[in-house]
Amino acid sequence: MRETPDHLPTPVCENFRWKGRDATRLANGVIELISVLGGGHLASFKLLGQEDHLSQNVLWEAPWVTRDPSNAWPEDIARLYGPEEIGRFLASYTGHSLCLDYFGAPADKSVSLGLSLHGEAAIRQWSMVQSAPSKEAYCGWRVSLPVTQLTFEREIRLGEGESVAYVQETVSNERDSDHRCDWVQHVTFGPPFVRRGESTLAASAQRGITWPSAYENRSLLAANRQFVWPYAPREGSDNFADLRQPFSVKGHGYVAGMQLDAGRHIEFILAINWKSHLGAGYCFRRSDFPWMTLWEENHARQNAPWNGVTAACGMEFGTTPLPLGEQDSRQSKRIFDSPTGCTIPARGKKTAKYLIFLFTIPSRVRSVQNIATVGDAIVVYDEHREAVLSIPANGCENFLAESPDVDARDCIYATQL
Repeated sequence: MRETPDHLPTPVCENFRWKGRDATRLANGVIELISVLGGGHLASFKLLGQEDHLSQNVLWEAPWVTRDPSNAWPEDIARLYGPEEIGRFLASYTGHSLCLDYFGAPADKSVSLGLSLHGEAAIRQWSMVQSAPSKEAYCGWRVSLPVTQLTFEREIRLGEGESVAYVQETVSNERDSDHRCDWVQHVTFGPPFVRRGESTLAASAQRGITWPSAYENRSLLAANRQFVWPYAPREGSDNFADLRQPFSVKGHGYVAGMQLDAGRHIEFILAINWKSHLGAGYCFRRSDFPWMTLWEENHARQNAPWNGVTAACGMEFGTTPLPLGEQDSRQSKRIFDSPTGCTIPARGKKTAKYLIFLFTIPSRVRSVQNIATVGDAIVVYDEHREAVLSIPANGCENFLAESPDVDARDCIYATQL
């Protein structure tokens, strides 16, 4: 295994070492995507053959040394990452993580079984499924979850000559009864890609609600307040925070849940660094993931492993708006008249799909208001509803379609951000 890859213009799916961890590297000559096997985190996503800032990893990299999941949790490890019910997740967490079965803290029984924050998948060792020869970079992964009796499979292919990754995930229920759970893509951006004064966030978001609890007593936002995207009420003030602008107040953090646009079939999240002209985004089906959690840690948490030095910006799309924990995920409820959670049928399965893409934004473009999958392209629109960029993505509209009768163009402008 090689620690540092050479630039390879041909499709690649290979075993790899990333920062000392077993990983899989996918590359197609345009983009590179690295997934670590310990916890299944998507650790790095970047453009190839670029200079300086355009070649940076757009996903957040933990400032602490990460490690693969382990059954042992001795005191010296706990000092580095925190107590087992939190630290098991944080020890391996970086980039884009999967939160499956529950989103947030585990119940006491799950803690006694060795589970941690955000579910079992992120603390298990995943296995790579050998890919067949193809003109596209393709790979599959699988992880069995013995405590929750679920099996998770992920397939990713990189479009030929494209800056787009096509992702399909399947959760299988091995129980004889239906299983209610949460399923969240814990996408995290951070410096150097997302910086204060250089970057903005965009999403097909509508109504929001802030976290019901204090954030380390350093919350940027008022607790348990409803709002309309993108302006959320500030803590201890009559002013509002513009959630499109990351890292506005150092030493603070927040959590807020967003209802994504109920008038759309295809939702999106997006981050752009205007100084480097680099953008990264996700498109996904509303029927799979109708909610987004916004999380910002801006040097607020002083305990290990955060240590007051961490800046992270989460745009976490999934089946629930807030990480309220395992107990909450078992309850069927509605927020803003929209359901939360999902159900995997007895001895059945559920499949979700999404796109991950990178692009360079033309210097003449000053804002981005909307993203749509139209035919064979991901189209970027500005505040005037003008198409300012078309990202080649062969078959992307069909890939995300619910059925042959669904046309994503029907809902391109269901809402204005």
